[in-house]
Amino acid sequence: MNQFPYEYSASFAEKMDANDPLAHFRGKFHFPKVNGNEALYFCGNSLGLQPIAAEVYLKRELTHWADKAVDGHFHGEEAWYGIRKKSKPTLAQILGANEGEVVAMNNLSVNLHLLMVSFYRPTSSRYKILVEAGAFPSDQYMLETQLKFHGLNPSDALVEIHPRKGEYTLRTEDIEAEIQKQGDALAMVNMSGIQYYTGQFFDIQRITQAAHEVGAVAGFDLAHAAGNVPMKLHDWKVDFATWCSYKYLNSGPGNVSGIFVHETYANRPDLPRFAGWWGHSEAERFKMEKGFVPMEGADGWQLANSNVLALAAHQASLDLFQEAGMTALREKSIRLTGYLEYLIQQISGNSGVLEIITPKNPDERGCQLSLLIHKGGKAVFDEWYSQGVVGDWRNPNVIRLAPTPLYTRYSDVYRFATILEKSLRKFIDSPTTIQG
Repeated sequence: MNQFPYEYSASFAEKMDANDPLAHFRGKFHFPKVNGNEALYFCGNSLGLQPIAAEVYLKRELTHWADKAVDGHFHGEEAWYGIRKKSKPTLAQILGANEGEVVAMNNLSVNLHLLMVSFYRPTSSRYKILVEAGAFPSDQYMLETQLKFHGLNPSDALVEIHPRKGEYTLRTEDIEAEIQKQGDALAMVNMSGIQYYTGQFFDIQRITQAAHEVGAVAGFDLAHAAGNVPMKLHDWKVDFATWCSYKYLNSGPGNVSGIFVHETYANRPDLPRFAGWWGHSEAERFKMEKGFVPMEGADGWQLANSNVLALAAHQASLDLFQEAGMTALREKSIRLTGYLEYLIQQISGNSGVLEIITPKNPDERGCQLSLLIHKGGKAVFDEWYSQGVVGDWRNPNVIRLAPTPLYTRYSDVYRFATILEKSLRKFIDSPTTIQG
């Protein structure tokens, strides 16, 4: 799929870096060290690097707190009362949404539960949920317990779709066929935007359309998609979505999530929801009266007031995304990930040590490549780490590598390739084999 004329050489990587319009963003991040040396960091799919500006943004709010205390909510240039609004323009661009359709709040698991209160409304005949097999454990647990909360048996109500025999990823036509098969029994499709294990970028638009055709709603966990791939949630008519900000959005460990709710539901006070006072009509909020009146759009799903310090760290990264732009990031991501793929294929060849299970088509993946390890097991991962490569091991036998375009150089990918080439010799004749 990659038509770009790549080369396995230091000079090629250096030339690509020299011509990279996003190269200067690397200097805006802190890099960890392994064995005293700067790491080759390919783990932004698990935790993004810290923007250097995060400290400045946090100190600004700490100073505001110190100087104003409670008055900080309503006084000063950036009063806290409306601080959530600052992130909306960039989040809307990243997600392909209107500003009223997005809001930063809570964390992903909490948000998905809250959204299912509104959008999973099972009846005696329409009650099933479709999800990809092997979804991230949090999603599995949330769906299981939501079904049990409604008195349903997950073994009946949860439909898991598997790849075809001998394949690692799902075909869109198979997802559509399963949706059609479930038909009037299907209440909701709830899938990942990008599958965490394989790195497959699902066709959100087609899946949403198929769900709507049978009368179901479509929601997505965008933990591995937000900040990784461009999306058009509004145009694709996705009903709802949530994501986390600590992976590709580089906002800090466990930091604030966000939700998308399509404008179709912007003024639907009849939708059941678990309400809090920060989702109540802003004009009426401090009357302290009974009777919940939701704010318009996604804001109406808020519970408590905003976590100011969390949003400050979040904004430090979002401002970098605003400066770089998703279009430019995607262009670099495709070439950078393609370069990693090319080098792995050139070096590993028919060694039988590893296999890339992420789709070859750049349109069907983000910047993550998942490597199925056939020989050597976790020893391969440990060997790479000892050489300074920070990737991500996922049981039973996958190494995930994410050359994040905001801070990864082509030279980093080349250096990884030299480590791969040297380490590969140790495992080609290894008797330790793990079947995928």
